[in-house]
Amino acid sequence: MSKKILVVFAVILTVAMLAVGCSGQPAASTSPSAEASASVEASAAASESAEASTPASGDKIKIGFSQATMAGPFYVSEVDAAKAAAEAAGVELVVADANEDVAKQNQDVLDMIQSGIQVLILNAVDPDGVAPSLEACKNAGIPIVTEDRFVNGDVDCVVGRDNQEMGKLVGEQIVEALGGKGQAKGKVLEVMGSGGDRVQEARSAGFHEAVDAEPGITVVQTPYCDYDRSKAATATQDMIQSNPDIDVVYGHNDDMGLGALGVCLDNGMDNVLGSGVDGLMEAVQSIIDGKYIATAANDPQKMGQVALEQALKIAKGETVEANVDCGTVLVNKDNANDYYDDSIMFVHQAD
Repeated sequence: MSKKILVVFAVILTVAMLAVGCSGQPAASTSPSAEASASVEASAAASESAEASTPASGDKIKIGFSQATMAGPFYVSEVDAAKAAAEAAGVELVVADANEDVAKQNQDVLDMIQSGIQVLILNAVDPDGVAPSLEACKNAGIPIVTEDRFVNGDVDCVVGRDNQEMGKLVGEQIVEALGGKGQAKGKVLEVMGSGGDRVQEARSAGFHEAVDAEPGITVVQTPYCDYDRSKAATATQDMIQSNPDIDVVYGHNDDMGLGALGVCLDNGMDNVLGSGVDGLMEAVQSIIDGKYIATAANDPQKMGQVALEQALKIAKGETVEANVDCGTVLVNKDNANDYYDDSIMFVHQAD
């Protein structure tokens, strides 16, 4: 058996063993001699892969981008921006859509390692479920840049935003719309993102930081809607049966916020206002129309571009910050016209 085949086999074996452990199923017992042999082969694989991952002078840099999903416009925009930045820099970018399937994402990452990437950009399906990917990259000497969603593990660079601050900014606008600090009254429907997702948790925490200080505001929550407009619409249809007195909808993203708002309006709840996070241009138009309170911009184009730029720096041996905050901007009735641009899907933040 050739050395190359042994290297590939060792990496596959390592990831497979990790995947079993991550799934919560008991791993098969291994004798001490077998463990030692596997450790030697894995170390050899990591050493050889690490050498291969460093581009020789004049070689084209190859970067992998494992995207959690391409089902929504936000994620498509992230990838498109990364592709544009890669093309401008003369970098090869390999993109894989995990389709919200963590097992597929782990396999995608393994395939990218075998294809010879030097750096991985990872938007994780699940913060814990991608542990096999993190371990495989570590063994192969592949640095990791995470973007948008967080992971529970060590990576080289985190590209994201302060989602708690974004939720707080929108929450404060909701308080103002319901009467202002100390006088605000009303019921808010919080449309929930994905369970266990740190972004969802942060956007909820920031929102509650603002509204929970107001005893006149009541909050009711939908089940998790996975940032999906159709799921949010279905959940809202159920919620308004027992909560016909909703005053404001707050979505953990604008797609859900707009979907929930639409259901309320379709059911004759004409005084309900929407709000959310992401800076979807449709939400900006709704602000101009007087039906949406505010949105906090989460420019996916900038995030995809910045993630690619950090990965490229790492591939060239340059130093990067451990955390890169892409920033945000609050869009409300005072500045919505300034940010509205129907040629793009999301509010674009100036550099």
